Amino acid sequence: MLKHRGFPGRLPGSDFQFTIRRAVNKKGATPIVRRERFRDRRAHDRAADEGFLAALIEHFGGEEFQRGNLDAGRLSWLIGREVVAVGQLDPTDYEQLLRVDLAAAEASFPQLFKQVGDDADGEDEDWDEDQEERD
Repeated sequence: MLKHRGFPGRLPGSDFQFTIRRAVNKKGATPIVRRERFRDRRAHDRAADEGFLAALIEHFGGEEFQRGNLDAGRLSWLIGREVVAVGQLDPTDYEQLLRVDLAAAEASFPQLFKQVGDDADGEDEDWDEDQEERD
């Protein structure tokens, strides 16, 4: 099982797990099962989805990556929508290749891309040009 070094282990300030430490299930990897997200989900659950997707995008971008030690439960909330399998999905394979569908991710979590975009261009929209002239 590939361990993704530098990937956050959990959502900061919570118990929402993003990675597992080791493969201990004798039956193999916990299967990834697509879970439906309903509008009435708790705010904490939605924040965990957003945080996990943000970590995936920051760590892998739109490139392919192995499932490895990423938590199956957390992947299950995104699989088939924002995270897609490369080739045929084997839900119990730690070596399964996955990819973030950036277009679907932006459609589902537009606030995430607004934050990433604002940080990426290095410009502060609230900057007052008159302030610069006064200095």
